[in-house]
Amino acid sequence: MSIQYLPLGSAVSLRYLAPFFAALFAWLILKERIKSIQWVFFLMAFVGVLIMKGFNSQIDITGLICILISAIFSGLVYVLIRKIGTYDHPVVVVHYYMIIATLVGGVLSIANWRTPQNFEWALLLSLGFFGYIGQVYMTKAFQGAQTNIVAPLKYLEVIFTMLVGIVWFEDLYNFWSLLGILLIITGLILNMKSKN
Repeated sequence: MSIQYLPLGSAVSLRYLAPFFAALFAWLILKERIKSIQWVFFLMAFVGVLIMKGFNSQIDITGLICILISAIFSGLVYVLIRKIGTYDHPVVVVHYYMIIATLVGGVLSIANWRTPQNFEWALLLSLGFFGYIGQVYMTKAFQGAQTNIVAPLKYLEVIFTMLVGIVWFEDLYNFWSLLGILLIITGLILNMKSKN
């Protein structure tokens, strides 16, 4: 929903504040230890968000709120997957995730439904297939390692998404957007390194 209001790369960058929320929930729920320096790095990422919003007129408040809600719930999902641990097979976890997403997404899309035409069916099927494979391996990673180590690796996606946004959607990024994105990614990569 947020990409209706935000450039693609900015939305993905903001969405990847999820590891901050994952660390916070892991600290609260799982009692995982977080070093003091990690909080500094999370603060750096949050400052990146403030810079993006404060100096980029393309960052719409509605899109920002939507993407922050997404990041909070994603962080909670990472912790719940870690909490489940190896009690359930990753495919079981993914199936529950997909079923709930289908039900909620289906209900929310009723008012805006448009039946896919021709090649759109192939795109939707490939999205489902590759999304499923990616979700299974992400679930395995969260089940097998600490949340604070796995979650920041998802930041590699920001680079690829920005490139897709520039090439396919002609997104433009000003200096402040790039600085904000750089602070977010740097803060979370440094967090990952400090955890190791």
